[in-house]
Amino acid sequence: MNIQKDNTKPLNWRNKLHQIIFEADTKAGKRFDVLLFWAIALSVLAVMIESVKPIHEKYEFYFIVIEWTFTILFTIEFILRLISVKKPWKYVFSFYGLVDILSILPAYLGLWLVNGSSLRIIRILRLLRIFRVLKLMGFLKQATVINKALKASKQKILVFLFAITILTVLLGTVMYLIESEEAGFTSIPRSIYWAIVTLTTVGYGDIAPLTPLGQFVASIVMITGYAIIAVPTGIVSAEIAKTDEFPMQLNTLSCPSCSKEGHDDE
Repeated sequence: MNIQKDNTKPLNWRNKLHQIIFEADTKAGKRFDVLLFWAIALSVLAVMIESVKPIHEKYEFYFIVIEWTFTILFTIEFILRLISVKKPWKYVFSFYGLVDILSILPAYLGLWLVNGSSLRIIRILRLLRIFRVLKLMGFLKQATVINKALKASKQKILVFLFAITILTVLLGTVMYLIESEEAGFTSIPRSIYWAIVTLTTVGYGDIAPLTPLGQFVASIVMITGYAIIAVPTGIVSAEIAKTDEFPMQLNTLSCPSCSKEGHDDE
């Protein structure tokens, strides 16, 4: 008679902490994600409102209180993440680990840069707080599908970009030969800039051809631009369609060792 042993072990405090912070399949994990989502959104909103000079001057003290409240909360969250994973340094140098550092580091660096010559640096550091918005990417599960599609089509897109680079260099050189300096085509690099702007259908208008031949070439470039824009979209869309046609059956729980999702338990 075969006796099956129950290999399930109760979770220790570290595993429970990891489950709450990194996994949203539990009730506690969902609550943590909702609270973190609103904290990130409100902190980013505060940074944007603070950039309005009249509002900042009137409510500067309140913005300081709000900033340090969120900084302390995100610092505690970052420390808890490091405690809950088996390899903290691996998380620190991961994408989301660096985003976490960028979300709290400016406030602490601002404490050390207090002299007049450092005011501009402090302002730049404070603007880096807007990187907290990248923390919201962790809540977009469909981003995994797009990420996989981009990786699958990476080589095709690189070949496409290489071909576009060659095309813009050729077009820029041709326009430099056709047009005069009075039209703005003073060098080949500046003419290549015009070709990029025109090919992407942006059209700033700071440089424009004046001769009939140059205008004819510009018309061809504009029409070509509409066709080129659709190419990378089609490449990525085809990869996304493949993902939908053959959905991947992967473990969606976060790994306690590397904090990544989607690989097997082994």
